[in-house]
Amino acid sequence: MYLLPAIDILGGKAVRLAKGDYNQVTVYNDDPVAQARVFEQVGAQWVHVVDLDGARSGVPENIAIVERIVHETSLSVEIGGGIRSLETLKRLADAGAARMVLGTALVNDPELAHAAIAAVGGDRLTAGIDAKGGEVAVSGWIEGSGVAAADLARAMGSAGFKHIVYTDIARDGMQ
Repeated sequence: MYLLPAIDILGGKAVRLAKGDYNQVTVYNDDPVAQARVFEQVGAQWVHVVDLDGARSGVPENIAIVERIVHETSLSVEIGGGIRSLETLKRLADAGAARMVLGTALVNDPELAHAAIAAVGGDRLTAGIDAKGGEVAVSGWIEGSGVAAADLARAMGSAGFKHIVYTDIARDGMQ
């Protein structure tokens, strides 16, 4: 296990939601790229970026910011939020993302998870498992899925994912 600093992007700003609640937002930096530079300056080599707008809408909305982080820092970028098609996955890979996180798609479109492994390889993918009370939450943490987080983790490991990021939503943003 290793830790990656994280930047959650909402409305173009680096934020933190309290327990995944879009109505409880703390802004940490008006410029996510500047926040990435802070992490880089203190020795980070990777950054985990979540496009919260994309997670909620189903389509990444902050790809330009991700591209700036890739091109304006030396950080390897792991990006998630709204990746629900191979086209989007390839677009992020072409933008320079080192790894892409599939979350909602793991539950709602398992065929995409397998196609993603074939398209970019399991080492460039991360299974994003966000859970409330052990149940995977989807669509920007808004909906329950009826799938146990532990079962999904086992299935994605067997499918070929090399990385998993797990979030206990009840603790997220609570330090």
